[in-house]
Amino acid sequence: MARPVTLFTGQWADLTLDTLAGKAKAMGYDGLELACWGDHFEVDKALSDDAYTRSRWDILEKHGLKCFAISNHLVGQCVADGIIDDRHKSILPPRLWGDGDPEGVRRRCAEEMKNTAAAARKFGVNVVNGFTGSPIWHLLYFFPPTTDEMVDKGYQEFADRWTPILDTFKGHNVRFALEVHPSEIAYDIYTADRTLKALNYHPAFGFNFDPSHFIHQQFDPVAFINAYPDHIFHVHVKDSKVTLNGVSSILGSHIQFGDHRRGWNFVSPGHGDLKLDPMIRALNRIGYNGPLSVEWEDSGMEREYGAKEAAAWVKAGDFTPSNVAFDAAFASE
Repeated sequence: MARPVTLFTGQWADLTLDTLAGKAKAMGYDGLELACWGDHFEVDKALSDDAYTRSRWDILEKHGLKCFAISNHLVGQCVADGIIDDRHKSILPPRLWGDGDPEGVRRRCAEEMKNTAAAARKFGVNVVNGFTGSPIWHLLYFFPPTTDEMVDKGYQEFADRWTPILDTFKGHNVRFALEVHPSEIAYDIYTADRTLKALNYHPAFGFNFDPSHFIHQQFDPVAFINAYPDHIFHVHVKDSKVTLNGVSSILGSHIQFGDHRRGWNFVSPGHGDLKLDPMIRALNRIGYNGPLSVEWEDSGMEREYGAKEAAAWVKAGDFTPSNVAFDAAFASE
């Protein structure tokens, strides 16, 4: 099948797109998944300046790279989060943060996500990956006592905030792929079910499958693929390693990523608990033929070394499904 292997640029936003594109090509990547931060893909410039949009393709084509999706995780996070604070200020440009009034931030970010759909169409891609935020993530532990009505209200608020955005996506024939992830409205299979139902199975809404977030929650990533064969719009390849030892906690213990005391950490693909073979078989089974996009995160490894190794690892592990039974040649005519 030779799916294209791309590199998500979100963790490389300190480099210009031109510099990163040259490095990515040398590391063995077929394309880039452009993040809407740094100078990689700026939504406001894409909509206001045709030359800017063309300049992104000029850079990619100069280095022999393709692009199948753009990603706007940071802005999407701020659309529906129940608590807006300095963490959000740190990930938003001043024009979206404004005076920091929470509802103003949510409204501006909702408009920016609508604009992202228009920018994606203008750029020529039909998938935008991202986060949604969640009005109820802070209710996770159910103490102080949390009622079902509180949770239902949160899903309704999410749907009220995101349905107009998704209608805009549909109008531009672009799909939004939520990266199912702790701190989002959907972070596992049960919450993904509730999210789809809350949105009345909106045709513009699906998932960016990222196995690393399921591994550290200790459920099988393949189960998610099996559950949503028609809703996997894009695929990340990211790995995590669980290191629970009787002292560490799966909750992370308020310890920064990369610290050995954590109960789990993100690691370079191939260095954690991700089993690539069953993941590829499941993607083959559902007919997914889009990119395998490496999202490289590993606090303990030099990133260019790791990203180059990851590209080779993913390409070596991808394979085309068989179109015949292995024992068909045994049968007599």
